[in-house]
Amino acid sequence: MTTQTNPFDDENGEFYALVNDEGQYSFWPTFIDVPKGWDIAHGPDTRASCAEFIEANWVDMRPRSLVAAMAALQES
Repeated sequence: MTTQTNPFDDENGEFYALVNDEGQYSFWPTFIDVPKGWDIAHGPDTRASCAEFIEANWVDMRPRSLVAAMAALQES
């Protein structure tokens, strides 16, 4: 039986840190095309380096649209 491995978990792989319009981040293996709606924010680099980049830059897990909606509610 062959065990499939998840390319997102490959500690020795080469990755990008991606960001979308909502300010959400994701790891992305460099051998897979970047999906529509996402931009490369860091890399190519190691998984660990991308993790450090994401941790340093994704300080608010809420999507930007939610942050804006909540701010509008506070102003009214």
